[in-house]
Amino acid sequence: MPPVDPLPEAVWEQLTALMDYVVPADDYPSASQAGGAHFLATLLEERPDWRARLDAVARDGEASEHWDWFAEIVSGGYYADPANGGNTDAASWRMVDWQPEPLGGWPEKVPAEEAAPAIVHPRDLESRYDAIVIGSGAGGGVAACGLAEAGRQVLVVEAGEWPSIESLHRDHLRNPRSDWGLAPLSGPVDERQVRVLENGRIVRPFEGAWNNNAFTAGGGTRVYGAQAWRFGPLDFRMASTYGVPDGSALSDWPISYQDLEPYYERAEWEIGVSGGPEDGPWAGPRTREFPMPALRSGPKRDRLATAAASLGFSTVHVPMLINSQPYLGRRACSSCNLCIGFACPDDAKNGSQNTMLTRAFATKRAHIVLNSRASQLRTDVSGRVVGVTLVGETGGVMWSREIDAAEIVVAAGAVESARLLLNSRSTREPHGIGNNNDQVGRHLQGHVYGGAFGLFEDVVEDLVGPGPSIATTDYRHRNGDLVGGGIIADEFVALPANTYWYLVSSGFIPRAGLAGKQGMRRYLRRSLRLMGPVQEVTSAESRVRVDDGVVDQYGLPVVRFSGSVHAEDLRARDFTSRMSGEWLRAAGAVDTFEFGGKRAGPSGGQHQAGTLRMGSDPSNSVVDEYGRVWGHENVRVMDGSVHVTNGGVNPVLTIFATALRSVEHMTGSWNGLRKAGSGGTDS
Repeated sequence: MPPVDPLPEAVWEQLTALMDYVVPADDYPSASQAGGAHFLATLLEERPDWRARLDAVARDGEASEHWDWFAEIVSGGYYADPANGGNTDAASWRMVDWQPEPLGGWPEKVPAEEAAPAIVHPRDLESRYDAIVIGSGAGGGVAACGLAEAGRQVLVVEAGEWPSIESLHRDHLRNPRSDWGLAPLSGPVDERQVRVLENGRIVRPFEGAWNNNAFTAGGGTRVYGAQAWRFGPLDFRMASTYGVPDGSALSDWPISYQDLEPYYERAEWEIGVSGGPEDGPWAGPRTREFPMPALRSGPKRDRLATAAASLGFSTVHVPMLINSQPYLGRRACSSCNLCIGFACPDDAKNGSQNTMLTRAFATKRAHIVLNSRASQLRTDVSGRVVGVTLVGETGGVMWSREIDAAEIVVAAGAVESARLLLNSRSTREPHGIGNNNDQVGRHLQGHVYGGAFGLFEDVVEDLVGPGPSIATTDYRHRNGDLVGGGIIADEFVALPANTYWYLVSSGFIPRAGLAGKQGMRRYLRRSLRLMGPVQEVTSAESRVRVDDGVVDQYGLPVVRFSGSVHAEDLRARDFTSRMSGEWLRAAGAVDTFEFGGKRAGPSGGQHQAGTLRMGSDPSNSVVDEYGRVWGHENVRVMDGSVHVTNGGVNPVLTIFATALRSVEHMTGSWNGLRKAGSGGTDS
C-alpha cells in the first residue's frame, strides 16, 4: 500500500488490479510490482482533483469516461524515471533497451559545476537603476549583458527561480516538452497563474492551451532543444514574395536578412553554435562559419541521408546551440538522451543563463531579482515611462516596490510582454503602453508542426543524443501554391514515457494489456519521428488581451487568448507531414502515421512571437526596427514578440540576433567578443 492513502482500501485494491491490467506482469514487473500504487498516491498529493477520476475508474473500470486517462497515466509512471515511483529499479528501461546516460557512460562527473548568479533579495533593491530588464531569456540575457558591459547598472526581473542543473535534468513527467497534466519544473508551478481562453475557460500552467514557455532564469533557453537556425532572406519578405492571403495579416519585416546577418554571426560565436559546413537552399550568405563542428551522430543519420538522396532532396546538419567541443570555458556535449526539456548535465547547452547573464554578472553591474514580476510600467504626468512597479512573493509574503529607471527593456516572451504593456495604462494611453492603435497583443503566432512517426523492422534509434542530426531545408519556400513552408528534421531521442504516448496516439499499440507492453519492447528503438515547424501566415485576430474579470495572486488582469491559426498554416502542416512520411518510408519504415487533424485556438507555446511586431508605421506595428515602442524612446522590446513572421525554423537565434542589434543601437556601440576576435575553443 502507498505511504499516503487518501482513498479507501477497497478502492486501492480495485485500482491495483486495473493498473496490472494496463501493464501486466511477464518477464518484467507489472505496474503495481514496479510501484504503481505509490506513484498514483504521490500524484494525488500534487493533483488532489484527480481523486474523483480514480474513484470513477475503480467503480466502472474500462467503462469509465476516464479510462483512457488512467491507462495513460499508469503507463507514464511505468516508463518514466524511477524517482517518480512507478518504475522501480528502472525495470521498464531495461525492458525497452533505453538509457538516459551516454553510450559508454558519462566521461565526466555530472552535473557540471555552474557559475554562481548575482541574485539580489527584494529588500536590497535600489530605488533606481540605469536600466531594468524584464525577463531573463534569450533577449533579456543579451540586453542585460550589453547594457552592463556598456557601463549601466542593470536590474533583471525574473518571474521564476534559478533552479540547479540537478533539479532540472531528471524528471520525465514534469518536463515542459511532456504532457502528463503535471506542472513543469521549469515553471510556473503556481496554479494561481491562470489564463483564459476565448470561450471563457480558465486554463492552468500544466495545460497545453496555457501556451507555456518556461518561467525560470534563462527563460525558454534553460530547457530548450537549442536548434540554431537563421531565418533566410525570403522569411523577411513573406508578403512581397507570396502576397497576403485572405484573412491574414502577413507583412514584410522593416529590416532584411542583410541587416541582421552580422548579428546572427555574433550570436553564433558569442553564445556558441555547432553545425556543418552546409546551409541548404533558401539560406542567406554568411561571412563566417560556425565556431564549432557539428555534434556527433550515429547510423540513424546515414540511413536518413541515403533515403533523402533517393528522393532527390538535399540535407544539412542541424545547427545547435550546444558545444560539440569545449567552448568558452564549458564542456562539450556527452551525447546523453536527456536534452529537450531538461537542463544539460554537462552544462554544454548554451542558454541565456550560462552565457550572456554570466557575462553580465561578471561586470558587477548587473543583478537579478527572482520570483518577481513587473506589474506595470510607470509613467509621469506627461506619459513618459519613468520606472516599473515590481510585485513578488518571498517566504510566503507578498511585496510591492516602485523602482525608477532611465531605460526599460521588455523581454518576458510574446504573451507576458504583451500582457505587461496592456496592463500599463495611463491617461495618455488608456488601453496600455503603445496601444493607442490597438496593435498590442495582435498577430500572436508560434509554430504549427507537421511530421510523421514511423515503425521499422530493425533497430533505428541509436541512442546517440541529443538526436537532431539531419534536416532538409528544401521545403522552406516555393512549395507549389503553399505560402512558405519549413524544415523537416529528425527528432530528439524520445523518452520512453513519451514514446508510449506516440505509439498509442498513432494507433500502433493499444493503451493497455500485454500487447501494449510487448509493443513498447519491440518498437521503442524501432521507431523514428521526423518533424518540422511551418511558417505561419499570421492573423490580426490571433491575439493576447487581458481579462479584467480574472486576476492573479497579485490582483493583475490575466491573459485572455482569442483567434486561431490560418487555414494556410494547416495546408503547410499537411504538406510537411506528407513529405515526412515519404522520407520515413524511403528509409525503410514499414508503417507510418502522418500528423494532421483539426487545430483549435491560437498558436504560441515555446516559439511564441508576434504580439508586439516591429514595423515602420505606428498604425500597424508596436515597435520600430530597433525594438523601441512607438512614442517611448526609453522603452524597448527584445524578445520574439517583435517578429513580424516567425520563419519555418526554430526562432531563438533570431531573438538573440535582433536583441544584439537593438542593444547595440541602444548603447551606441557594443563590441563584444566578435570585435575582439575571440570566441575560439577553450578548455
